[in-house]
Amino acid sequence: MEIPADLKFSRDHEWARLTGSTVRIGITDYAQDALGDVVYVDLPTVGSTIEAGAPLGEVESTKSVSEIYAPVSGTVVAVNSDLSGTPESINSDPYGGGWICEIEVTSAAAVDELLDADAYRDLTAH
Repeated sequence: MEIPADLKFSRDHEWARLTGSTVRIGITDYAQDALGDVVYVDLPTVGSTIEAGAPLGEVESTKSVSEIYAPVSGTVVAVNSDLSGTPESINSDPYGGGWICEIEVTSAAAVDELLDADAYRDLTAH
C-alpha cells in the first residue's frame, strides 16, 4: 500500500495536498483497494462551500457506495471532470490522475491538523 510522505491524511481515508491556499483531495490507496473497482464518482459542485468532515461526493464501486468526506473546510474551486469518463483512475492512480477536487481553504493551518504519513500508516496497520 502506497502512503506518500508529502501528503496529509484524514481518518476517513482521504488525502490532501496543500499548494498555496488550495488543497487537492482524493481517496487513499488503502480506500480504493477496500472499495474494489470504482465505476462511478459523484463530484462536488464548483463554487460550493464545504465544511471539514461533511460529505463532498460519493464513490461507487462494484462492491458498494461510499461517501467522500472533506478533510478541510473551504470552497470547491475545481473538480476532476476526467473521472466521469474514467472513474477507474481512482484505482490505478489514486494520488495522481484519480484526484477528486480542489478546495480553496479557509485556513491552511487546518491541513496541519490532518495525519502525516506515519500516523496514517499506523491507522491502517492490521
